[in-house]
Amino acid sequence: MEQPTRVTILISGSGTNLQALIDAQQSSKYVEPVSIVRVISNRRAAYGLERAKKVGISTEYHNLKAYKDRHPADDTGVAAARTEYDRDLAALILKDKPDLVVCAGWMHIFSDECLKPLEEKGVWVINLHPALPGQFNGANAIQRAHEKFMDGGLEKTGVMIHKVIRAVDEGEPLLVREIDLEHPRDDDLEALEQRIHETEWKAIVEGTNLAIERLWTERAGKT
Repeated sequence: MEQPTRVTILISGSGTNLQALIDAQQSSKYVEPVSIVRVISNRRAAYGLERAKKVGISTEYHNLKAYKDRHPADDTGVAAARTEYDRDLAALILKDKPDLVVCAGWMHIFSDECLKPLEEKGVWVINLHPALPGQFNGANAIQRAHEKFMDGGLEKTGVMIHKVIRAVDEGEPLLVREIDLEHPRDDDLEALEQRIHETEWKAIVEGTNLAIERLWTERAGKT
């Protein structure tokens, strides 16, 4: 392949998964050459932005609040704000002409206003989610899994990398890593969170590689 795979990464927090992706780029752990073209955060204080800046990656802050402030605080106004926000998010992503978008701790639900423009340009969007397929979709997945485990109703949790669709965390899984839960080892929530995060750091690189392979195979089949 003549050009590297152009990757945009979306974050909302400290960026440890972003760091794993940056480290993989610097140590040539991708199946094809990768260029991380931009890191976008919906939180100004997200430390992941600093991680990106330290290695010369372009960054952008894109927050929903400014859009909400322009509309009434009712259901119609909130819906209008989200529509405008997602439309502009798609435009922001597409200006860098990425091949792949990786959601690495991105705490915002996509609407069709964002997903459709990306799909029309052939841009894949994948997401890291700290749960197994069909379990604990949405926010606070680790805490919810821990609660069920402590109540005696769960023996496994895990991490998945999946394609992003409109339904939250229901896109096709590309990579799944199971994590066995045991007493007393996993009774402590913070210790379990750390174990899951360590699994995430490997999974997000492996899942990104799988997405890159599938993406270019798909594009080759259409030429």
